[in-house]
Amino acid sequence: MTPTDVLELSRESVWVTLKVGGPILVVALVVGLSISLVQALTQIQEMTLSFVPKIIAIFVALVLLLPFMLTTLIDFTRELMDRAIALG
Repeated sequence: MTPTDVLELSRESVWVTLKVGGPILVVALVVGLSISLVQALTQIQEMTLSFVPKIIAIFVALVLLLPFMLTTLIDFTRELMDRAIALG
């Protein structure tokens, strides 16, 4: 394996990580900011108020995005295995 191959594989790994984890993090960020805005407007400073909606939103996003995430990981794994076979 050449250094160029290693760099390409590392780059692809980072992109797969962002594609799989990014949408869930964006959902958590949007829900967290929304709840924080509501808390600031109503002056309710309860720490647990932001926790429950964020967990529910992350769970719903996981259920909805799981097929996309699984397909992305399966495609990347197949590509890795094809490269390993080509090397050996």
